[in-house]
This record gives sequence, structure tokens and C-alpha cells, in this order.
Amino acid sequence: MKPLMPKPSANSAIIMQVSSSSSASEAYRSLRFNIESSVNGENTRTIAITSARRGEGKTTTALNLATAYAQIGKRVLLIDADLRKPSIHLSFGGENNRGLSTYLTGQSTMNEAIRVSYIDNLSLLMSGPVPPNPTELLASRQMNTLLDQLRQSFDMIFIDTPPVLTLTDGKIVAAQCDGVLLVVEYGTLKRIVAKKVKEDLVLAKAKLMGVVLNKINHQDAEAYL
Repeated sequence: MKPLMPKPSANSAIIMQVSSSSSASEAYRSLRFNIESSVNGENTRTIAITSARRGEGKTTTALNLATAYAQIGKRVLLIDADLRKPSIHLSFGGENNRGLSTYLTGQSTMNEAIRVSYIDNLSLLMSGPVPPNPTELLASRQMNTLLDQLRQSFDMIFIDTPPVLTLTDGKIVAAQCDGVLLVVEYGTLKRIVAKKVKEDLVLAKAKLMGVVLNKINHQDAEAYL
């Protein structure tokens, strides 16, 4: 594995790390608890985190949920499988010259691709350089083999995927995981669109574990409850 990556800037999206006592951090702890409760003893180790469209907060959710698990001593790996518009590396201030794409194309070994973050128990597999054939790489036998191998080394693996509404990539990854979380920006996604996303995931034989309502204010949250 690569050396420790530098700490992010003050505007980091990792709320669990920079503001652990905030209400947002407590929401991610609640999400962790809900996941642990829902699996009910099942061997759920790989969870894809996706959304219908870009900008709904799936990457922020992936970053903070992975950190939430790392903070309770789990060995966690966060994978950036958005091979078209990667962003995980931006939150850690590191380069993106090696990662998932270079491993899947045989340009780097697993040890060269996986890096240890500055957060205890949290390792990272960045996307690597944008490849010409992201869909084919994610659907490859090498990707399946990689996930099987990683399950032996980590307690939890969270995978940030592309949105599922416009790209096949996210559905491909979700189908290879033990479960998938759908991140939805509160108040913006129409019911008919949400239904279409759910149908697409079911058609891909992905196991939808639940929906994460994101960007909800306190007043709306109280009304929702």
C-alpha cells in the first residue's frame, strides 16, 4: 500500500472527521446503525453508493459513511468507481495517477493502487486516470475478482459509483455488490424518476438496501418524521 495521504483542506466534505459533534455527523452514525441493523447478521461487506443524477450527494455520503465505519475500528476501503468523473482524490489532496483503472488494465498491482489515508482504519482505491472504456472495465472479470479478493482483507468496502439514470456503469457495479444505497436530494427527485431508478436497479439484480434522503433541512426533517 502507498504511504499516508495528506490531510484535506478546511472545506473537506468529510464532516465526520472535521466536525464529529455536528448534527450531520450524527446523521451518518444513524445511517451506519441502520445498515448494521438491516443486514441482520448477513455477510454484507461491499456496498455501492449511487444516485439518479449528479449533484445529489452520493460522494459526500460515501466519504462520511466510510469514515463512520472506520471510526468504530472497522477495516474500511473506499473505492472511487466513477471512472468518468472521479472526485474522491480531491477530498484527500492526493494525486490520481494510479487506482482502479490502472489495476484493471494491468498497469499497477493491488498494493500499488491501494493507499492508506490519514484517517485510522480507512484505505482508498482511487479511480486512476480516466480510461477510454470505463463500462467494459467495470463489467470485466478482473473487477469481479478484485472485489472477491478485497472481501478477504477488509471488513467493509464502500464504492462510489456514477449515477444510474444516465449511465450503465453504476448499475454494473451495484449488481456486483452485496447491497446498494440510493442517495436522493430531498425535494428534487420526482416520484416517477425515483421509480424508474428503482426498477433499473432491480432489473440489474442489485439489492437495494435503502434510500438516503440528502440535503434536508431541520424543519423539513421534523415534518417528515
